[in-house]
Amino acid sequence: MRRKLAIVVGSFLVTALTAYLAFLLGAWGFDTRRIGQHHGRLRRLLAQQPRLEQVVRGLEDEGTRLIASPSGESELRRVAAEHGGARAAEVVEKGTRWPRTRVFLAGDMVYFIYFDAEGVMRDFTSVSR
Repeated sequence: MRRKLAIVVGSFLVTALTAYLAFLLGAWGFDTRRIGQHHGRLRRLLAQQPRLEQVVRGLEDEGTRLIASPSGESELRRVAAEHGGARAAEVVEKGTRWPRTRVFLAGDMVYFIYFDAEGVMRDFTSVSR
């Protein structure tokens, strides 16, 4: 009787561990694909060198909200700390390199888009929320 119980419990544990690993790998794959799609979207946008007004209008037309327009390093640091997560230092570094930064909420991603003095897109950072 003990042997049967051990086999049943062992089978259950192996099945549960296999299911857990399958879900873990699936979530990792989905996250990788999702982040890659957002990064690709921004990379293609950057290649076109759009102007600030075009980016704001285009993203808002797609349902991506402008959530911040920091002016000055202290405000940039605050916004980076609030929305930048593990990439906050990168946001501050790029945001101080370029004079204009706009922050957008795209579903479960935050886009930091950097523009030069003439208002041309020059770089970006995307952060998963």
